[in-house]
Amino acid sequence: MEFTVRACSGHGRVGSLRLASGLEFETPSLLMITRRGLPVVIPPEMLMDLHPDSRACQFTPMHFLEDPLAAVVAKAGGVHKLASLTGFAMVAVARDSLGNEIAGEEASNLGASFETSSGRRIVGLEKYMEVVNACKPDLWVSLPDEVPHWVPEKRNRESVDHTSQWLDHCLSLQHAEHGNRCLGVVVGAGSLEERARSAEQAATRNVAGFSLAGFGLGEDVAQRGFHLEVAIAKLPNDKLRHVCGLGSPEEVLQAVGAGIDLLDSTYPYMLTKECLAMTFPLKMEVPLRNADRDMQPTPDHGVASGFSLAKVNLRSATYGGGRIDETPLVTGCKCYTCKRHTKVYINQLLNSNETLAQTLLEIHNTYHYLEFFKAIRESIKADKFHEFRTWFTSQRQELGVLSLGNIPRVVSCN
Repeated sequence: MEFTVRACSGHGRVGSLRLASGLEFETPSLLMITRRGLPVVIPPEMLMDLHPDSRACQFTPMHFLEDPLAAVVAKAGGVHKLASLTGFAMVAVARDSLGNEIAGEEASNLGASFETSSGRRIVGLEKYMEVVNACKPDLWVSLPDEVPHWVPEKRNRESVDHTSQWLDHCLSLQHAEHGNRCLGVVVGAGSLEERARSAEQAATRNVAGFSLAGFGLGEDVAQRGFHLEVAIAKLPNDKLRHVCGLGSPEEVLQAVGAGIDLLDSTYPYMLTKECLAMTFPLKMEVPLRNADRDMQPTPDHGVASGFSLAKVNLRSATYGGGRIDETPLVTGCKCYTCKRHTKVYINQLLNSNETLAQTLLEIHNTYHYLEFFKAIRESIKADKFHEFRTWFTSQRQELGVLSLGNIPRVVSCN
């Protein structure tokens, strides 16, 4: 694996990541969420043509503890072949981003507690690495003792000590023929001192990069930036940085602004589940029109009515019934959905409870989010990341967009 920083703007940076498989792509990059290596909604055969940047996926080895077993994955030739996603980057991360199961429970010296198909259990280092080695991922994250920000100081120190010790053990268990593909975990919960200590310890290990854990677990958003910066300041500049749990557009910009290179995100999937389509602007050269500002509904009514310049509710009668809206989700969007289908068609699919509706929505939302990451990279290359972040945040605030955690719970697509 080779990682090279190509451009910087503030702490934000564009890098080139070349994997052992020969696959190469630019960072900051989105890691698409999967279950057992397969996309949650989008058919695998459609991923290749979804977007030029739809080549990187994240999965959790915890999905291969019991069914299918690691031996089955190994016999298949690894998770790439099992999921028929050869030619894609597969990153193994212990945490299940869709499950959000981190509870801060006491950990054994032999492993951490995770939710599995048979209930919560302690996953030991040998078992974890058995699955990782069987999956043959392009990158893998060492087993963390990950805890939320509110745990007591003693438990937090224990988490840092465990994570550092487990990193050494994981490295000793990796298959040498696969090369150095490990991302050493940095924890620390709500303590800046423990974050720095964990980063200092990880920085001394022979790893391909680092994964910053413990974010997206209810921490103070205003303090999150300090925790990212304190940890990254202790890490070498020439190695890859990954973070798990930060997925909304504002969180992505915060992480990239601190110097993160790879991010997973459930944001497109969560919008799809709520029957919402991303429509937010991506280019600073396209300002909001005065007419649009005048039409923009209040935060309390925008999503429910179906109208928003940031996202639209395809369940709304606005796009069906007496008014037939035959426009695409986003005019000019080049995704499969927008080139072939209209709002009224997707509205009818949703109201008929057709599973195709979720697929079409997820294709568009993923494409739009990948375009968002592309816009971020272009702003860094032009040394205008600060301007882009300021513009994007201000126009989202002007539109009255709520954070993901506060999205009104409209009727589910299920």
